[in-house]
Amino acid sequence: MLRPVPPRELSDEDAVLVVRVSEGDVAAYRELVRRHAAKLTHYARRLLGDESEAEDVVQETCLRLWQRAADYSPEARVTTWLHRITHNLAVDRLRARGRFQPVSDDEVEAEPISAPQPRELETKHRVATLETAWAELPERQAAALALVHFDGLSGSEAAQVLGVSEEAVESLLARGRRALKAHLRAHDLVSGASQ
Repeated sequence: MLRPVPPRELSDEDAVLVVRVSEGDVAAYRELVRRHAAKLTHYARRLLGDESEAEDVVQETCLRLWQRAADYSPEARVTTWLHRITHNLAVDRLRARGRFQPVSDDEVEAEPISAPQPRELETKHRVATLETAWAELPERQAAALALVHFDGLSGSEAAQVLGVSEEAVESLLARGRRALKAHLRAHDLVSGASQ
């Protein structure tokens, strides 16, 4: 039975792998990609709102890992360094296209013909409303929320990825949460009580 690898130990192993990649070790490169590609893709998809673009960004991140492994500085965890690369590439794409773009009708999968149940409709409405609220967030708020809440990075690590102070990350998180909550409240999807 495989034991789960503690995050600190994994981070140390990742750092060793990056050193091996900088020496041209293809097996070490493949292992790092195996360990981190899915999480990086999830993060890029959260920022870009597009699976295909997210995959392109992660491919570019992996290419940069191969090309710039010698540039890695052990002050940051490898996952933080890779998220930083992914973040910068995703932001470049967002800026090039003028932020989030809505998904066209022909990109949406056809719904089954059977009539959805009321609970299904409510869930779909909540998800659609949350996605709309997410798309309206400023890019740094969306990035901070995705890094901390979806990718499990600490405030310090998120600050490194975003290139801001920990206090700025806390501010971005607070403003992002307030904006999401206000949008959901406007659509009667959360109670009016403050947390």
